[in-house]
Amino acid sequence: MKTINEAAEILNDLVQINNDRIEGYEKAIENLKPEDQDLKPLFLSMIDESRKCKMALSTELNVFREDTEGSSTASGKLYRAWMDVKAVFTGHNRKSILENCEFGEDAAQKAYKDAAQDEDLPANLKSLILEQKATLRQSHDKIKQLRDQQA
Repeated sequence: MKTINEAAEILNDLVQINNDRIEGYEKAIENLKPEDQDLKPLFLSMIDESRKCKMALSTELNVFREDTEGSSTASGKLYRAWMDVKAVFTGHNRKSILENCEFGEDAAQKAYKDAAQDEDLPANLKSLILEQKATLRQSHDKIKQLRDQQA
């Protein structure tokens, strides 16, 4: 069985991924043009989704008497910086915003997949991680569907 510290590290990595999602979707909302405001409720629901995931992960970290990570990941910060640079060239168009959101969703799926594959993780934590991964997968697929609809 994993040590408490190792399990807490995995949970905190997922907290950071959710922090990245929150910041990424907040950035996407800032970049929406008036004609793309229909995406705002979707992005707000994804922010709420990540907050709920963080809450569940934090609850498990409290069981371990571990602190919840408040920052975002280095890769998440790079993702947001890349989103800013690309926006200069694309003018924040709908397709580029959706592509960037999909990029972030892909990163979240990978992080959850890696965490779920840890063989020594306790069953209750693996179950939580797989449940959250499935929820986030629905969001990924919705973003991908919207991106695919763009010319």
